[in-house]
Amino acid sequence: MTDLDKQLPLFQLAPVGDAEAIQYLRQAITRGKHWYIALLETIGLWSTAEETNNGRVQRYLIADEAFDWLLLAERLCASVDGLLPENEKLGLLFHGEPPINLTEDNFKQLIGSSKYRQYLNYFYGITVEEALVLTVREEVRKERRTSGYNKEPDIDNEVYHRIYGATKTVLLKHFRREKGYPQHRSTSVTELKEFTYWLFKYRLNHCDKARVASDTKKGLEQLRQQQTNHSFPRRLVTDKLPSK
Repeated sequence: MTDLDKQLPLFQLAPVGDAEAIQYLRQAITRGKHWYIALLETIGLWSTAEETNNGRVQRYLIADEAFDWLLLAERLCASVDGLLPENEKLGLLFHGEPPINLTEDNFKQLIGSSKYRQYLNYFYGITVEEALVLTVREEVRKERRTSGYNKEPDIDNEVYHRIYGATKTVLLKHFRREKGYPQHRSTSVTELKEFTYWLFKYRLNHCDKARVASDTKKGLEQLRQQQTNHSFPRRLVTDKLPSK
């Protein structure tokens, strides 16, 4: 048995409120449990999908399906500020670098099967989708440079039309109408994440399967390249990224 195995929970922790979950995190770290293991266990105990914390709306579960676990990790780290190694905390929150390596099964066991499925929804539905948009944007820019046309005012609409068959403007209006959201000129970070996840599901429902698979692979390849170039926070479990 490894030291990591000894730190994994040997029983299913009973459901608790979020205040008790934070108390558990503090006590577990104080008693010597590795802070990252205690953090993931606390994430498994957490129940609130959205809250206003210090005047900031924080939505941890996008569209009731996609779990933004790093946002919750940031929230929990702030609640035990001073108990964590600063360099390890910043490495996790800003660079996606865990202080200790975990297998996929370890990670799943610590946060729970339900949250792990939601975590994968976030990865494929938001992280990969963002990478796909970035990839196509680079393709459009390259084509425009080759043709000598470097203006970018309408580049997003062209990118979204290539991927989703409609402009970003039209898609955003459709999304907001469907959700009952006001048609503001600006978009918050939270709404943008929800819109990205909506686009992911829109793509699944409106594109043929071969195209969906091809575009998803394109997004995954973009993530792999960014990870190799250290320009993108690496995923905690990277087995889904294609190798060269």
